[in-house]
Amino acid sequence: MDLEAVRTFAAIAEAGQFQKAATDLSITQQAVSKRIAALERDLGVRLFTRTPRGAQLTIDGQAFLPHARDLLCAAERAVASVRAGRRPLRVDVINSRGAVSGLMRGFHRAHPEIELDVVTLFDIETAVAAIRSGTIDASFRAVAPPGRPLPDDMESVRVLDEPLQLLTGPGHALAGARSVTLARLTGHRIWMPGIVPGTEWATYYDDLVAEFGLTIEATGPNFGSDALLDTVADTPALATFMGEHTRLVWPAGHGLRRIPVTDPTPVYPHSLLWHRGNPHPALATLRAHLAATAAGHDAAGTWAPDWVIPR
Repeated sequence: MDLEAVRTFAAIAEAGQFQKAATDLSITQQAVSKRIAALERDLGVRLFTRTPRGAQLTIDGQAFLPHARDLLCAAERAVASVRAGRRPLRVDVINSRGAVSGLMRGFHRAHPEIELDVVTLFDIETAVAAIRSGTIDASFRAVAPPGRPLPDDMESVRVLDEPLQLLTGPGHALAGARSVTLARLTGHRIWMPGIVPGTEWATYYDDLVAEFGLTIEATGPNFGSDALLDTVADTPALATFMGEHTRLVWPAGHGLRRIPVTDPTPVYPHSLLWHRGNPHPALATLRAHLAATAAGHDAAGTWAPDWVIPR
């Protein structure tokens, strides 16, 4: 497979136009078209549909895109492995709006001289595989659920216990509460469509449900945080859990409430995971920064599953 054709495919997917991709790649539009035609012949599928507004990915193109990006990342790392000088510290965060993204922003402010590459992977198995292959240097995860111990060549340290809050719309029965106990949540519907069975966060919420008799529903498609906020705002019977440090903005008319949960406060345990043989000098700097800024874990009045690796 021609890597330049793959790079051209990714550029078109990003730009949405063959001409814009040609400009970005400093080649002619004819060269762009030839590369995509050759790639489509190799794959045996159409990757784009031409529209009056540009180029739209086909279903096959959408399926191929994440793998194409993986190929390009692998190629970049291959070049970086033999290139003189430093390469960026590549770190996986579970999402771009959550607490660990805030930790990485704090690290970047404290160490602007360190070049960073922040990515978002799906689950802990994917992250472990990427760490062991050298695709990434570290990952923020909740480790390690029962039956899935970390490999012997992995190390981890707990860096942040993030309190959960209840998010409700203005018509919810608990919307006026200044705080709410876990016991008081029994019988209320907590909707979290982003929970995927088999992931480490699904295991966390399964344990929370078992421990406190809560009702957490993961039904329906996950259309992202904006759709979740719209539904919670408009549905008095629904609420959702949200990390205290999650950064979200919603229309003022939604009237959403973020309510602290107490007695005990459930905390989501974020840990940093890395390969014990990783030589990147910035990894040690990141670990030292997190150790200096980490709050106390297993504090009185908080709850985390028994399987969470202590600090």
